[in-house]
Amino acid sequence: MPGRSPDRGMTVSTVLGRRLGGELLRMREALGLRQVHAAEALTASVAKVAKMERGLVPMRDPDVRALCHLYGETDAALIDGLLGLARLDRERRRAKGWWQQAYGKDAFAEYVSMEDVATRIRTWQLSLVPGLLQTPEYIRALAVTGDWWMDRPDEIEVMVEARLKRQARLWGDEPLQLHAVIWEAALRQEVGGPEVLRAQLAHLVDMARRPNVCVQVLPFRIGAHSGMGGVFNVLSFAEPDALDVAYAEGPAGAVWTESQESTRPHLKAFDELSRRSLPPHNSRVLIENLSKGI
Repeated sequence: MPGRSPDRGMTVSTVLGRRLGGELLRMREALGLRQVHAAEALTASVAKVAKMERGLVPMRDPDVRALCHLYGETDAALIDGLLGLARLDRERRRAKGWWQQAYGKDAFAEYVSMEDVATRIRTWQLSLVPGLLQTPEYIRALAVTGDWWMDRPDEIEVMVEARLKRQARLWGDEPLQLHAVIWEAALRQEVGGPEVLRAQLAHLVDMARRPNVCVQVLPFRIGAHSGMGGVFNVLSFAEPDALDVAYAEGPAGAVWTESQESTRPHLKAFDELSRRSLPPHNSRVLIENLSKGI
């Protein structure tokens, strides 16, 4: 997506910057104030306030506190949350757009918040059907195995409900654009047993017929390929200044990148995987045939 040089990490729109700016924008508009009022409180220009609200520039703690005071916000927890966003955004800009997080609820919650405002997602999967395309039964089967291990029904249902809520982005007037490239192995792995997998494949075919969903299968016969190193997602956003965010999972945690230079290898790999995969129609035919053979 359009954006400035990654070396100018202080002058690009970041996901965290937009979240922070959006919250402050919401607070300002709720009071009927204009950007000029915020500019006066900060002794800054209206142009700078506009950039802050669009996530184009980092925000200092005194500026966040001054705006919260102007907007009459006294909730200490909310203010601390905004200050935390500002601090994390500044750190990531200084890191030239890449960072790493350990697995956990906080890390995944941040991914979901990015996914919720993305307009397009490109995902490469080696062993699983992408989460946005999973059936409830498939999700439940994952919840009691491996890294997801859960043995309480209430925990499992919370996980199912959360994932189904994420899938709602694929519907509506302006649905999320999803392009999934899936290795054939993921479609043969009998997660939950034959019946669960058969229903999952049927659902995958149905979703692949939606105009905003593209599903391609990378068949075994391709041999070695550029995606063998691991799975990843690339998230894109509507704002013209917004940079793509790449998310890749590894043994030590989740690695994020948000700069043109750092996301370029992921985009190149995805394009190569898509090019070598079956076209969408042929992919649907393969998935249907696999379902019949279970």
